[in-house]
Amino acid sequence: MPAAALNTAFERAGEALAADHRLNSLTRKAYLASWARLADHLHAQGIESSAAVDDRSLRRFLAELARAGQSPRSIARHVSAVKRLLGFWKRLGLDCPADPLLLKAPKAPRRLPDAPDVETLSRLLDRPGTDQSTHSARTPAQRHATEIRMLRDRCLFEWLYGSGLRLAEVVGLDLTDLDLAAGQARVTGKRDKTRIVPVGRQARAAMQDWLGARRDWDRTGSPAVFINDRGRRLSARSVQLRLNRASRQAGLEAPLHPHQLRHAFATHVLESSGDLRAVQEMLGHESLSTTQIYTHLDFQHLMGVYERAHPRARHRTREAIQEDTQKDPKRDDEPG
Repeated sequence: MPAAALNTAFERAGEALAADHRLNSLTRKAYLASWARLADHLHAQGIESSAAVDDRSLRRFLAELARAGQSPRSIARHVSAVKRLLGFWKRLGLDCPADPLLLKAPKAPRRLPDAPDVETLSRLLDRPGTDQSTHSARTPAQRHATEIRMLRDRCLFEWLYGSGLRLAEVVGLDLTDLDLAAGQARVTGKRDKTRIVPVGRQARAAMQDWLGARRDWDRTGSPAVFINDRGRRLSARSVQLRLNRASRQAGLEAPLHPHQLRHAFATHVLESSGDLRAVQEMLGHESLSTTQIYTHLDFQHLMGVYERAHPRARHRTREAIQEDTQKDPKRDDEPG
């Protein structure tokens, strides 16, 4: 079969992908779907081996996606998947002339992150240490398990917001990463890059409470900070579900997503400090341009500060300006 070599190359990359435990199941599934689409495209172009996959054939693939109506964001995800494929092929010693550095994703329009305000987060984080399941628990053991779960969840949410961690970063925390005495923690972010993040007073207190209760669940000596009642590392999906549940119990208008707590961290720190570089370091962004999206989100806050602080802005509300204009309609026509 002429295309057997190409099929084998994709199969070997799939095996390497399955062995990469740093990626979650959804990411692996998305990569495989993208690779299957690329394989179909290459077969249609008469390409029979990885050695025939060059820059031009990959550009044609991206052009085909665009013609099919794929959004820039979707095409960017395909680009990421193809780059990972080329990386696997190189690691496996398979010949492929395509250069991943030349594979560029179209620029997607930036969407401002939806960051909850301080009041909303206070309703989530400052709730009493019980919930509906505590009262409905029928046995002392069930009530105790629910209380432990509440301590863990509160600690999770405090760390997502208090240190601006990504969801994968918080579930990936190990006990050896913590230095509560120094008020800091070591975090492993994207592409296995580590950084040190500050840990605030509330987050430290929540962690100490959780670690005290965690012993009752840690039957296997797990290195993970956040575990479930079977002693296993907590999954990202479990955190999403717990935050959704806590949002509803706190009476919030809409359930929160873990990444919104990270957005809130960045927005609130920037509002208070104005130090974009510091926020970049704490978030673990490689490029300052990634962090700059929060400057747009912060504009409304800056306008509020300006109106309260600037001598030419103080006490000049919109209503007052409209009132003056009505009194003297010629003002708008005066040369300035």
